[in-house]
Amino acid sequence: MAVGPTTRRRQLGADLRRLRELKGLTLEEAGARVGVSKATLSRYETKEGSVKWPTVDALCREYDAPEEERLALVELAKAAKIQGWWRSLADPIPDSMNLMLTLEDEVVREDHYACMFIPGLLQTRDYAEAVHRSSERQCPEREVQHMVDIRMKRQELLQRKDPPHVWCVIDEAAIRRTVGGPKVMASQLRHLLTMAKLPHITVQVLPFTTGAHAAAVGSFLILAGQKPDLDVVYVDLIGGGLFMEKPQELERYRLAFQYLKAQALDLESSAQLIHRLSKES
Repeated sequence: MAVGPTTRRRQLGADLRRLRELKGLTLEEAGARVGVSKATLSRYETKEGSVKWPTVDALCREYDAPEEERLALVELAKAAKIQGWWRSLADPIPDSMNLMLTLEDEVVREDHYACMFIPGLLQTRDYAEAVHRSSERQCPEREVQHMVDIRMKRQELLQRKDPPHVWCVIDEAAIRRTVGGPKVMASQLRHLLTMAKLPHITVQVLPFTTGAHAAAVGSFLILAGQKPDLDVVYVDLIGGGLFMEKPQELERYRLAFQYLKAQALDLESSAQLIHRLSKES
């Protein structure tokens, strides 16, 4: 998905389809009852494009949806048009980043496996700058600072009243790789330890002694929505990222993450290793 719907839009489409099927109506039959075409209703259910809340309201009434659910879906349709903070940025951002921010704005959990760098949500500014400079060598300094500003803004997600739970399994290589120099790396590791003490953040280290493991192909992130069928997997690639949401793809990565958690050090041992390396940096 180069661009895509918000989590609200995706949830709305899934719920409308469920209600229609419970009512035993075809797309054509349901559309005729509220005055929209089969193609339009299909678009509503497949989570593509904008929706009109009066149409959503009419569909819910035709489907005999409970009053509470009808009102919730109408509000969902209205909220699907709300733009996130990143839409007001003066400088444009890549399409993949736009979708990432959209999805991340509404997650209830994030599962990270990081094999190269510390996950972005847990990076210090100096560390993030060093990562961007090494990854984008042809990038002007102004653009580097723009992307780092976005990363720092993203981290406000962790300060919300009801933040998502962030579980990170970090390869030992990522905490040993000296990014930005010894001082920057030592500060980053201390910051990682501080963040790991928060109740909604879990950090495990996958040690070298594990050997071959379930995600040897590279880093990934599972963005978990309010319902399992709203989950999305993000895989970072050079020049962008890949989003996957097919059930078989989700299941493969969920299972891989479960294996990684089982193979990683426990929380105390992980903290001890990070602490020791921060002293050595």
